[in-house]
Amino acid sequence: MAQKPLRLLACGDVEGKFDILFNRVQAIQKKSGNFDLLLCVGNFFGSTQDAEWEEYKTGIKKAPIQTYVLGANNQETVKYFQDADGCELAENITYLGRKGIFTGSSGLQIVYLSGTESLNEPVPGYSFSPKDVSSLRMMLCTTSQFKGVDILLTSPWPKCVGNFGNSSGEVDTKKCGSALVSSLATGLKPRYHFAALEKTYYERLPYRNHIILQENAQHATRFIALANVGNPEKKKYLYAFSIVPMKLMDAAELVKQPPDVTENPYRKSGQEASIGKQILAPVEESACQFFFDLNEKQGRKRSSTGRDSKSSPHPKQPRKPPQPPGPCWFCLASPEVEKHLVVNIGTHCYLALAKGGLSDDHVLILPIGHYQSVVELSAEVVEEVEKYKATLRRFFKSRGKWCVVFERNYKSHHLQLQVIPVPISCSTTDDIKDAFITQAQEQQIELLEIPEHSDIKQPGAAYFYVELDTGEKLFHRIKKNFPLQFGREVLASEAILNVPDKSDWRQCQISKEDEETLARRFRKDFEPYDFTLDD
Repeated sequence: MAQKPLRLLACGDVEGKFDILFNRVQAIQKKSGNFDLLLCVGNFFGSTQDAEWEEYKTGIKKAPIQTYVLGANNQETVKYFQDADGCELAENITYLGRKGIFTGSSGLQIVYLSGTESLNEPVPGYSFSPKDVSSLRMMLCTTSQFKGVDILLTSPWPKCVGNFGNSSGEVDTKKCGSALVSSLATGLKPRYHFAALEKTYYERLPYRNHIILQENAQHATRFIALANVGNPEKKKYLYAFSIVPMKLMDAAELVKQPPDVTENPYRKSGQEASIGKQILAPVEESACQFFFDLNEKQGRKRSSTGRDSKSSPHPKQPRKPPQPPGPCWFCLASPEVEKHLVVNIGTHCYLALAKGGLSDDHVLILPIGHYQSVVELSAEVVEEVEKYKATLRRFFKSRGKWCVVFERNYKSHHLQLQVIPVPISCSTTDDIKDAFITQAQEQQIELLEIPEHSDIKQPGAAYFYVELDTGEKLFHRIKKNFPLQFGREVLASEAILNVPDKSDWRQCQISKEDEETLARRFRKDFEPYDFTLDD
């Protein structure tokens, strides 16, 4: 028999408007039936008007539902919370305490943290410290059986919660909120996280709690910020939901991913998380590289020559580059190649200015031989591709630009690694990453992060792939249709280069004479960085 869900209400800042809140709860219960609990986050008490509270404290009035509240967020209201470990404030109204875990008879697990963030010692009575957050994480996260908690209650928003998500309105989540709360949410993996204090309602799209292709699927988290009770703008301050405790749920049902699920807002792929302090991928010495096989859950370590450790110790003879089945616009030996655009030639690869480029220094890394995608490259070609990428990053960085690399292995015959410089003054790498993820979500494209020290290894599969200066990589497996200009559209958008009219290369073509001028200029500028001169 299926477990009957609990029916809960969550509320934002009450600020002493108890009658408005409880009258509203009574009306909801009269219309929709009884709820099991009311959970209040933010400021439960206001700074004035104690008369209304006295009626509840003395029993003249009674809360119509069992109500649990968080503690003070300012010095003025500390007086209402005499016991730091929690206590009954009035009939049906209970203060949970400064921090802890509340487990109901049903098995529902609620973690709570009262107050606002403080990094100073001693910590004020209305604040929490890094030690408080660490102790909460230690209580739960140290066991191998830990999968997460049902509900997390905090008063402040978690910092950066808006990353990769829908708009949070006027609240700038990169500046507002608590980094400690973000860290707590990262570790505890709540199914629901409620917060307040910003006097607005924001229901973020659900986000993942696992790393795609590296970890087993886990449940998603829903973050909901609630407005203040009785606000004149009529913003939502009361949220009704049903929940079956995690411990009672079927594992497969628990980890089902909502269709609108996003990346985890607190996680930085390939770097130490700026908030959660989690390392997502091991840092390897430069002599080693991870190749990522999408049919496996983990990457496997291979030598930089591309040979498995168990293979023959004798080095392979260099392979002759494959030949195209017919005319190819990009094979260097082909008469179809527009050689005036070529700006540098290596042993296995060459650089050429992009025809109809997004900028004057938009270049392509192309194999001299006929390879359709990065996946099919031989080890020696891979090595030179990586050399070109590293060199171009140094070159563009010296000119105050980031370097964005992408490949579309779909409706293409010869590998073209697009290398587009983005002025550092225009965008951060986070802005670029956010732009790709946001536009992917808008077009219902599942753009996944893959580990920093990994690469794609799935011959025959159509895909789109983008790599940032930070080493962060985003990947989409193309199963049906894919917008051919997607990479250009993102970079041409107002959020990055702000040249939306250049999203289609055919609209950007210039005369051959102008192309030759740009190519000569690029060759001259690139010459001090040209590693092929050392060979």
